[in-house]
Amino acid sequence: MTPLLDLHTHSIASGHAYSSIQEMAQAAAQKGLQILGITEHAPSLPGACESIYFRNLHVIPRLMYGVRLLMGVELNILDTHGTLDLDERHYRCCDLRIAGVHILCWQGGTRSQNTDGMLAAIHNPWTHIISHPGDGTADLLFEPIVLAARETQTLLEINSSSMIPLRKKESARPNNLEILRLCRKYDVPIILGSDAHISFSIADYQYALPLLAETDFPDELVMNYWPERCMEYLHISL
Repeated sequence: MTPLLDLHTHSIASGHAYSSIQEMAQAAAQKGLQILGITEHAPSLPGACESIYFRNLHVIPRLMYGVRLLMGVELNILDTHGTLDLDERHYRCCDLRIAGVHILCWQGGTRSQNTDGMLAAIHNPWTHIISHPGDGTADLLFEPIVLAARETQTLLEINSSSMIPLRKKESARPNNLEILRLCRKYDVPIILGSDAHISFSIADYQYALPLLAETDFPDELVMNYWPERCMEYLHISL
């Protein structure tokens, strides 16, 4: 099947990405996407957006070149308590809220403590998606995370970028395979993420798609193929 959305991408506003919003939207249109999420890094990551950026997202058209845009944020899970680095005022300005662990602003602990932090972020009612839970930055127990995602209708991302060999995230592939097997076991949908930091990488799932084949993961549980179902699942109105 053909992916019709990509909800985890970054524009030049994130500080270490390289395309404008217009360039991202044009690339999404050329690739036949219906929905594009642009989720800029939140302030705790060095060089990322200041909080004022998110308060002004209302000025951006939500339809460009025939593509629906979701303007949002990739929040940082800061610690084993699941602390996120913006507040409700800023969440309300965002169409889409992703939360993930990034090594430059993560204070971790034991595997159990790390899992507790991730569970707290999943149970935060503002969180739509957990970004790259399998990339190995935090040592995690995946079964309780999958069960919490099912309970809260939070999507777990299979992040293709984290499996690029150059990045040397050795545990990313086996971790993502484990997540997929657990999601299949418990009938939990997932989302593929490109984590594109340049327009050419939008909807590039070349390292994620083979894992779907390897686990015989059902198409019905891959939200990238079902835009309307995905928005309904996340309670996002277009």
